[in-house]
Amino acid sequence: MDLLGLLTDYTLRNVLLGAALLGVVSGVLGTFAVLRGQGLLGDALAHAALPGICLAFLLTGSKAMPVLLLGAGVAAWLGALLLLWIVRQTRLAQDAALGIVLAVFFEFGLTLLTVANRRPDATQAGLDRYLFGQAATLVGENVIVMAVLAAIALLATAAVYKELKLLAFDPDFGSSLGFGVGPLSVALTTLITVAILIGLQTVGVVLMAAMLIGPAAAARQWTNRLSTMIALSAAFGAAAGVVGALISASASRIPTGPMIVLALTVIVVGSILFAPARGVLPEWWRTRRAAPETPA
Repeated sequence: MDLLGLLTDYTLRNVLLGAALLGVVSGVLGTFAVLRGQGLLGDALAHAALPGICLAFLLTGSKAMPVLLLGAGVAAWLGALLLLWIVRQTRLAQDAALGIVLAVFFEFGLTLLTVANRRPDATQAGLDRYLFGQAATLVGENVIVMAVLAAIALLATAAVYKELKLLAFDPDFGSSLGFGVGPLSVALTTLITVAILIGLQTVGVVLMAAMLIGPAAAARQWTNRLSTMIALSAAFGAAAGVVGALISASASRIPTGPMIVLALTVIVVGSILFAPARGVLPEWWRTRRAAPETPA
């Protein structure tokens, strides 16, 4: 599609804006999750959002995006609190707790989805699109909701940036300074939940984890500075969203969500291979040059 088409196509503009917003927010918040070793937290919370979507529809009969996202947000947040409670109150490791929350909430969500699909109005509800995303269904009102959520998440992140920095690198030191590690963890988890809400209609609950992990993983290869990593992660996320959406729009029968994740995969693999600071090939070249020559 040419530039004129980009400027005049209503659906494509909405998809590009939604994908870019998702990439920026998930890149920023995913940075803190990855640095804390909680990359799969987003996966668990995204899957936990599914029963909330279904319950919101079953209780209200409404398919309006704000109503469904409200249900998703409540369910994901409850899943996050359950996850934190399991880690603190039991001897289970965090990965085991993540697996429990992901499996229980997702299976409950699939059960509710089956119940919802039996309703006479289920065919118009569009609940299935929240599994893998359906960016082509985005309309202007959806993008406005996503923009508001993105602004809230980014402003809140900026407001507690120093505290989140301590939480990511040295939570014990932060605790000694009087910062509550527990409330900060809840705050970060809540912000990640907001990022998930932004991405549900674009990439769905199944692929959302890639959007939180991928940009940050790629950015980490290029820098050791947190501020630079956040900026790069946001840029990589936005670039993957826009490129994936454009490729999907230019080819028939290619879903947008998976295409965005594939574009992000190219960025991640390229960063791992070629990033000057940590890339595999630059490191191999430095090692090769530093190795002493074997006498003939």
